[in-house]
Amino acid sequence: MIDEANQTNNTQNPTTTVVPEAMASSTNAEGVELQAATESDSQVATAETSTGTEVEAETDQTAEQEAMALAIAALKQQVESLKAQVEDRTSQYMRIAADFDNFRKRTAKEKEELEQQAKCATILEILPVVDNFERARGQLKPQTDGEMTIHKSYQSVYKQLVDCLKRLGVSPMRPKGKEFDPNLHDAVMREPTDEYPEGTVTEELMPGYFLGEKVLRHAMVKVAAANEDVVTSEENQPE
Repeated sequence: MIDEANQTNNTQNPTTTVVPEAMASSTNAEGVELQAATESDSQVATAETSTGTEVEAETDQTAEQEAMALAIAALKQQVESLKAQVEDRTSQYMRIAADFDNFRKRTAKEKEELEQQAKCATILEILPVVDNFERARGQLKPQTDGEMTIHKSYQSVYKQLVDCLKRLGVSPMRPKGKEFDPNLHDAVMREPTDEYPEGTVTEELMPGYFLGEKVLRHAMVKVAAANEDVVTSEENQPE
C-alpha cells in the first residue's frame, strides 16, 4: 500500500516540475524584451541628449560670436572716438602754436619798434648840437694859432659825435642835385635857375638824416623852378 502511494506521488511530480520551468522561460523572455526596450529608450535618450548638447553648443558659439562682434564694434567705436579726440587736440595744439608764434613775432616787432622810437627820440635831441657844430665850422675862420687850436678842439669833438651817430646807424641824406622827393625833403624855397632842371634840389638848408632805412629827419631844401625871366626876355627880344 505504501509503495503504491509513493508511485502515485512520483507520477504527479513531473507535472508539477514542468509548470515552473515554463513560467521561468516566459519570465526570461519578458526580461529580455524589457532590457531591449530599456536599451532602446536609453539610446533614444542618448541621441536626444547628444542633439540637445550640439544645439546648446551651437547656441553658445553663436552667443560668443555675437558678444565678440559687439565687443569689436565697441572697440572700433572707441578707436574712432580716440582718433577724433587726437585730431581735435592736434588741431588745438597747432592753433595754439600758431598763436604763440604770432604773439612772439608781434612782441619782437613791438619791442624793436619801441627801441627804434627811443633811439630816434634820443638822436633827434642830439642833431641840433650837430647842426651848431656844422654852422660854426662854416662861419668861423681861424686866423691865429690860438684860434686854430680851439677850432681843432671842437672839430675833434664834432668828429667823435658824428662817428657815434654813424655807429648807431645814422647817415646824412645829401639831397643836393637830386630830384625833390616829398617823402624825404621839405621844400622851403623855390629858386628860378638854369643850372638845375625844374624840381631839382639846389641847396640843403638843414641836413636830413636816415636811421637805417627810416627817415630820421627830413631835409629842408631849396628847389629849382622854371626861369620865367629868361624865357620872357628871350620872347621880348626884337627880331
